[in-house]
Order: sequence, then C-alpha cells, then structure tokens
Amino acid sequence: QVQLVESGGGLVQPGGSLRLSCAASGAIVGIYYMGWYRQAPGKQRELGARISRNGFTDYLDSVKGRFTISRDNAKNTVNLQIKILKPEDKAVYYCNEGGPDGSWGQGTKVAVSS
Repeated sequence: QVQLVESGGGLVQPGGSLRLSCAASGAIVGIYYMGWYRQAPGKQRELGARISRNGFTDYLDSVKGRFTISRDNAKNTVNLQIKILKPEDKAVYYCNEGGPDGSWGQGTKVAVSS
C-alpha cells in the first residue's frame, strides 16, 4: 500500500473553484482505482469520484458536471478539479486507493461560505 497526502483544500465562495491534489509515496500505475471520497459534518463518508488506471471515471450523481478527476501515473498523483462549489460540498476530502479497505490520506478540508 502507498501513503497518500492530500493538499489544496480551503475556504471558497459558492460558485468558486478548487483543485485538490493527492501525492502517492509510490507507484500508482498498478492500482486499478484511485478515488476521492468526502465526509461532510455528521454524515457518512461517500465516494465523490474515482478513476481507473485506464482513465475510466465514475462520479457521485450530485457532482457530475462539476467535479473532474484525473490521474498522472508517471507522477503518482491524482487530482480533483471542483467547480461551481455549493454549500453542500463542504466536507473533508480524502484520497483513496483500493476502495474502503485500501489506503487513505489524512484528508483536506473544503469549506464553502460567502
């Protein structure tokens, strides 16, 4: 398992954009799915987006068209571009490899407020 470190969170106004980055300590080329989960206050952690090593993507319905996940297997990074942020996007965002039983980063906080 690789270690994952997220960055890029912060406070953004509604309608704004943010780019989250995840750096892995080792090669991710062999990891089938890399994903971004999020956990809002008082709610369960949910999968926001995931990308296969072949570039196929899945998104939570509520973020489709606003979130874009990408991966760079050469740089061992996974990014999440978020646009048109909504108050309900406020959460701690976690990078993940291997699904719920895989490795997790420490999380990066996204706050949405005017």
